[in-house]
Amino acid sequence: MNPKRHVPTSLQGPSPDLYAKAASAYVTEMMNNPGKIIEQQVAFWGKSVKHYIESQHLLAQGKLAHPADETAPDRRFAHELWDTNPYFNFIKQQYLMNADAVRDAISAIDTMDDGEKRRLEYFGEQIVDMFSPTNFLATNPEALSLAAETEGESLVAGLENLIRDLEANDGDLVVTLADKEAFEVGRNLATSPGEVVYRNHLFELIQYTPSTEKVHEIPLVIFPPWINKFYILDLKPANSMIKWAVEQGYTVFVVSWVNPDATYRDTSMTNYVEDGYLTAIDQVKSICGVKKVNAVGYCIAGTTLSITMALMAQRGDKSINSATLFTTLTDFSDRGEVGVFLDDDFVDGIEAEVAEAGVLDRYYMSRTFSFLRSNDLIYGPAIKSYMLGKAPPAFDLLYWNGDGTNLPAKMSVEYLRGLCQGDNFATSGFDIADTTVRLSEVTVPICAIACETDHIAAWKSSYRGVQGMGSKDKTFILSESGHIAGIINPPSKKKYGHYTNPELGLTPDDWLADADKHEGSWWPRWDAWLAPRSGKQVKARTPGDKKHPVLGPAPGTYVAK
Repeated sequence: MNPKRHVPTSLQGPSPDLYAKAASAYVTEMMNNPGKIIEQQVAFWGKSVKHYIESQHLLAQGKLAHPADETAPDRRFAHELWDTNPYFNFIKQQYLMNADAVRDAISAIDTMDDGEKRRLEYFGEQIVDMFSPTNFLATNPEALSLAAETEGESLVAGLENLIRDLEANDGDLVVTLADKEAFEVGRNLATSPGEVVYRNHLFELIQYTPSTEKVHEIPLVIFPPWINKFYILDLKPANSMIKWAVEQGYTVFVVSWVNPDATYRDTSMTNYVEDGYLTAIDQVKSICGVKKVNAVGYCIAGTTLSITMALMAQRGDKSINSATLFTTLTDFSDRGEVGVFLDDDFVDGIEAEVAEAGVLDRYYMSRTFSFLRSNDLIYGPAIKSYMLGKAPPAFDLLYWNGDGTNLPAKMSVEYLRGLCQGDNFATSGFDIADTTVRLSEVTVPICAIACETDHIAAWKSSYRGVQGMGSKDKTFILSESGHIAGIINPPSKKKYGHYTNPELGLTPDDWLADADKHEGSWWPRWDAWLAPRSGKQVKARTPGDKKHPVLGPAPGTYVAK
């Protein structure tokens, strides 16, 4: 069991100053424009009283019915009793009226800074979601019905699940999202055959076994984000991007990053670039006997790959033939939804925490990303587990989601201050390896894939980053769905489509308005882009060589830590 975690007050929510400013702005609005505020209040109370009177009128007539329900569909209220039972329908409608009233009140504030207002809107929505009647046993008809049907067994099972999660996290309530016994990395996850052919203090390099007789001459090296583990790209054969790429005739290498502990506190972005990216590229070139590689970077690894390419351009290093960026931010002028956690109140707290701990514990990243989709990743799972007494599902993606990694202290602060907050790479320049690099120095052919509903790397920001690169050969693809599902979207599923438009001089909105919509996965389109940039066909390569003996089978040892 881990030692009890103390979450600093600064990381438990936004600074109280945000709400103080909101209250002050609301009072100012009320003084300057009382008519607007009174109109909102009258409208809310009018709807509430009308709803109450209509409900009482039907009850007085002996009708077990509810007033007309014109609320929009909401997955939280999918159980039939929300629509058929007058009591629960009344609660649902009143809650949705209350939620709209909160949103209207925040929207009416015109005297706050735009950034502060966006944060207020986000955290206001968090409070609204938290108070949903579905989150409380007494007002959750599905939980009450199941308790009656099972004679209370569902509640007993839910209590057991609650105790299990509290004990597993030393008193901290973290709902288990997936059955931890259903999966094992190397057994039924990350099973693509391959070998570890290089290892240093930052990463293991995995080379995958070919499945074709011929392969493209230029190898493909994939840099996953070190915020999570690489096997999101190799969950199972049916949706493994690694397996698919091998089948297309590429020699595929993947970097498996170490999960750092406090001894890595001084590991910097420069270390990740020089001991990680540049070293991995050199090893791949040596193993394959080539002068160039094609590189892929996912999320923060795409950001750092872009920084690496700018540094290589300054050094005259032409080892990267082309680069593909998955859900990558290089322009942080608009940080999207995750930006609500990137103001000084949170970042100051993170800086103080990592200075003491040596790492940014995986807990903080996991909780941050979960709160971007709190109904799906916090409240919904908690209802199923604690109120309905259901066992966690055997869901590989959720298992991976809970298998996070720590981040080194120094690197975390450099990334948050210099990139997320300062936007230095796209503006004044980002300091790395005793020099300053800029986005415009990225000149290799680029294919960038962003995701339409990405909560972490907003697609419009990703698009603006590609616009700022100096490459003459640039392709931008917008996939449907979000940060993970939009990328891990194999052609066999025929699930999410994608958009293309060669005109990258347009604004993001105009680009999408003029884009062509394509059904199905973007993977074959990427293959069509990558293959002509991958050289001639050569005999398939077995993993390693004399200078790079096999150190062990994939998925390696770092992924298990």
